[in-house]
Amino acid sequence: MDYGIKIWGNYDYLVEDGKVVINEGNRPALIDIVKDVREQGFKGPVLFRFPHIMKKHVNALFNKFNKYIKEYDYSGKFHSVFPLKVNQYPNFVTYLMKQTKGKRYGLEAGSKPELIIAMSYVNEGTPIIVNGFKDKEMISLGFISAKMGQNITLTIEGLNELETILEVAKEMGKPYPNIGLRIKLHSSGIGIWAKSGGINSKFGLTSVELVEALKLLKDYKMIDYLTMIHFHIGSQISEISPVKKALREAGNIYAELCKMGAKSLRRIDIGGGLAVEYSQHKLQHSINYTLDEYASDVVFLLKMIANNKNVPEPDIFVEAGRFVAASHAVLVVPVLELFSQEYNEHKLCLKKVNPPLIEELYELYNTINEKNAIEYLHDSLDHMESLLTLFDLGYIDLIDRNNTEVLVHLIIRKAINFLKNKNLSELRDIQDMIQERYLLNFSIFQSLPDYWGLGQTFPVMPLDKLDITPTRSASLWDITCDSDGEIAFDSTKPLFLHDVDLKKEDYFLGFFLVGAYQETLGMDHNLFTHPTEFVVTFDEEGNYVLDDVIEAQNILDILDDLDYDVKDIERRLKQRIEDSKLIPDDEKKDVIGSLYLVLSENSYLKTVAGSRN
Repeated sequence: MDYGIKIWGNYDYLVEDGKVVINEGNRPALIDIVKDVREQGFKGPVLFRFPHIMKKHVNALFNKFNKYIKEYDYSGKFHSVFPLKVNQYPNFVTYLMKQTKGKRYGLEAGSKPELIIAMSYVNEGTPIIVNGFKDKEMISLGFISAKMGQNITLTIEGLNELETILEVAKEMGKPYPNIGLRIKLHSSGIGIWAKSGGINSKFGLTSVELVEALKLLKDYKMIDYLTMIHFHIGSQISEISPVKKALREAGNIYAELCKMGAKSLRRIDIGGGLAVEYSQHKLQHSINYTLDEYASDVVFLLKMIANNKNVPEPDIFVEAGRFVAASHAVLVVPVLELFSQEYNEHKLCLKKVNPPLIEELYELYNTINEKNAIEYLHDSLDHMESLLTLFDLGYIDLIDRNNTEVLVHLIIRKAINFLKNKNLSELRDIQDMIQERYLLNFSIFQSLPDYWGLGQTFPVMPLDKLDITPTRSASLWDITCDSDGEIAFDSTKPLFLHDVDLKKEDYFLGFFLVGAYQETLGMDHNLFTHPTEFVVTFDEEGNYVLDDVIEAQNILDILDDLDYDVKDIERRLKQRIEDSKLIPDDEKKDVIGSLYLVLSENSYLKTVAGSRN
């Protein structure tokens, strides 16, 4: 079973010999990399980064756009920037910049810390674009960047920002940064992120404000620094039609501004929104277009508008963050325990004399076959409802209830086995009743916040055993003390996993496409923090190399981040051990040593009773 990897995997990940493999170098199995890491002592969840995947996706962007620039004889050039809000982590940003040297590929910042990152790590000559609301300090940083010789554009979100730029220009002098205008379009995207675009969106200038901005720039003789217009209609745009509509509107605004005297205006930044396929089921897709179609439409429409309006064909800028970042990271999570609802005959506690309905259930269990499976299944479910009602009324005891639950589950298992080759929608509903609960050593709130907050699904699959048919309908529990920390079994997009004995073997699940937003939005619920991460690169022989490990924070570091005085905590705990009358004096030193061992570990679990993890 490939868990839909041909739908979402984009040939970054493949299934070979029953294992997930990385499609690079000698194609190592992800499970082998995990075992390597665990032999080094890392037992909790692990995030793996694959820089070659970043490079592959950036190359795909440039290749497709340059293909259509050549095909349509388009005179503008293609540029791209990575929006840092999607992933600001150093092992992502620094490797991204290494992988994209020699391309017109830069960084986008939306805050002062992000701008400092961009100014520090962007490759020489590549663009920096600054979006979002800005104060005088942030605008001053933009001027400092320009004085450093960097190719920076300050995108104006409101007229007050333009006025501040004009003020700072007087104070700091030349060279000035380039100026961009974010336009507020009537067009918007589709889906849960659509509100970031459209006329009621948070950012951008209306037509009235655009005219006023142009007048201000002319009055202050800075019109030559207006080089870009920018728009953004939303993240994860699932359909191409809103993109085309927005391009027509923005292209015409660009042409009109050129005609109104913006002679240096030669760039259109079409923002982000290029979608990623998260679905792992054939009948459910996240997007209805390809990168090829996207690039073709953008180039064609902008050329058509520019030619019709008799203005220069602009350089095209794209802020495709999710497309570049999502696939590069895989979260690998150990299964700690199975909370099974499967019972066997050993669990039965039949009496010499049982209630008639239980005797009937026992008869159904012994005589069910392929022909009567559906009928007997329905009968058993009816009997269970009746018996549970009798228990509530006090007519049967706990032993009888135990026998009811065991027998019904045994009947369901037999029915599924008899009907497994038949296309019955009812089977999925049945499997929903007997799903296996897999306890995973991670936090959904930390590592998959978009699942918790937005219902965004991510491809998930075992790392091995893929040549064995999974038989357990699975729901996934994290280790937080919160009922929302669960990915429940969904019969419309079911997840089936293997029946494993965790006392004898390890079992790992991989969550894929988690490289965009999940780390930056992750919250420290129950003080579970960012998991240990590794960068996986490949040497000249195609062998994988583990680089730049960043270990998950230990408990004292976590508390220090919350502004606790960790020295005071250590002092208090040590004193309470020394003052305890329950600990013999000759054991107190050992107890203190045990305490410090725990404090030096991260907050994820090492083992659960009955588990090897």
